[in-house]
Amino acid sequence: MFYGEYQHSIDRKGRLIIPSKLREVAKEHYAERFFVTRGLDRCLFLFTEDEWRIQENKLKNLSFAKSETRKFSRLFFSGACDVNCDSQGRVLVPNYLKEYADIKRDVVLIGVSNRIEVWAKELWTQFYDAAKDLYEEAAEKLMDEGKSS
Repeated sequence: MFYGEYQHSIDRKGRLIIPSKLREVAKEHYAERFFVTRGLDRCLFLFTEDEWRIQENKLKNLSFAKSETRKFSRLFFSGACDVNCDSQGRVLVPNYLKEYADIKRDVVLIGVSNRIEVWAKELWTQFYDAAKDLYEEAAEKLMDEGKSS
């Protein structure tokens, strides 16, 4: 659903522009609001409402008796908030989420199929530089897992 890489900045009021291509995709799927929360690797996850409900149900079906499930669920849901785009396609990112993702001004938004990830530009550059050389190696491993024996 969401694809591509886009560079933007957070304005002084903490608002982030959702790129028009990503907003168009959301509209095609009748998504009017997003849920933003703590992601992995110190980025933020931005889900459409439908996708948020899917992720919520997956987590609800995990055993809360397991310590890891409780810890992850607490951080994932306590960090969450719903946001609507204003007339200029901006969403307000809460300070606690910007702090979690080390976002000060410049950001990179990437479409990752069912979600949009929001990265501090410096962290995205570090991640990309470290991961790009492993791309083909990871592809081999992941594609081999998908093959039936």
